[in-house]
Amino acid sequence: MKKLLFILGCLLAVNLIFSCGKKEEDHTIKLGVAGAHSGDLASYGLPSVNAAKLVVKKINANGGILGRQVELLIEDDVCKPEVAGNTATKLISDGVNVVMGHICSGATKAALGIYKEAKVVTMSPSATNPDLTLSGDYPNFFRTIPHDAKQAQLQVKFATQTLKAKNVVILHDKGDYGKGQAELAKKYFEEAGVNVLLFEGVTPGAVDYSAIVTKVEKQHPDLVVWGGYHPEASKIVTLMRKQRMDTLFMGADGVKDDTFIKVAGKYSEGVYATGPKDISDNPMAKMAKEEHQKEFGSDPGAFFDAAYAATQALLNAIEKAGSTDYDKVVQALKTEYVETPLGKIRFDENGDATGIGFSVYKVVNGQFVEEK
Repeated sequence: MKKLLFILGCLLAVNLIFSCGKKEEDHTIKLGVAGAHSGDLASYGLPSVNAAKLVVKKINANGGILGRQVELLIEDDVCKPEVAGNTATKLISDGVNVVMGHICSGATKAALGIYKEAKVVTMSPSATNPDLTLSGDYPNFFRTIPHDAKQAQLQVKFATQTLKAKNVVILHDKGDYGKGQAELAKKYFEEAGVNVLLFEGVTPGAVDYSAIVTKVEKQHPDLVVWGGYHPEASKIVTLMRKQRMDTLFMGADGVKDDTFIKVAGKYSEGVYATGPKDISDNPMAKMAKEEHQKEFGSDPGAFFDAAYAATQALLNAIEKAGSTDYDKVVQALKTEYVETPLGKIRFDENGDATGIGFSVYKVVNGQFVEEK
């Protein structure tokens, strides 16, 4: 018996020696992908999952990063702030190294403090609320999409110079993204001398928006500007057109999604929306689209290119840093350029990507077409 215990003790000691001596390089690099992967806004989040899968598949096939394979940890927050905190906590408990996400600004904000405390770098392809970078509260946060101040300025410039709008109504969904974007639009419209006849929030997910549409109709605006996501926008536009209102309608990147066109159908025709610049001529964007078509049998959806770029940027930073160390990765993101479908980018001191921007699009024959 003593001999058996001695042998077991030796085996345990050997195992401990090898465990203690196990190098970091023997483990995977864990990349979290957080966002709306179900529910009404899944069309925003699932393209990001696909983008991450494609980038990671290629990197792992080429030997990984720093000799380590990349492992994806995919978590759904349904774009809800009350869920996003739990999503972040789950990813941290699973040992995530960096996170690509979240998708919606409200959910992103709810999760960022948790990542910050855990010293986890987070990068969103779609969260556009300006305060996420400009407030300085989240040094761990980066994004591959311009913030809403730039988007609102473009909306106002296009509305005043091209559409010649002099009287507008601004509606929003009361959320961090929608209301924030609407408030910026209101500010810039008023500075441009445009009359804001009505500024009002509506309840997301409501069955009927007849009351607000009737209220808008009484104002006789040249343009209705919507701050929020496509589910509410499609309902409001449909009601407007059914009531024979031909008032121009403009949304932001929360509307520039093919799902909006599918839901609103013929009533989506003529709707304007701002969104990331058309990068279809970028060779890497073409390659990424072809990869998606081959792997998933369809064209990529909203924010795919920005998510592809975010995944590349995070993993490139780890490689350049030679480590998953938080401070080294942050430094690499701000100093090292990376070629992406968005172009050659790095990140400024606030965490915003350089060299990217927005364009205005119009629904023409069932497709968003960039306004030149």
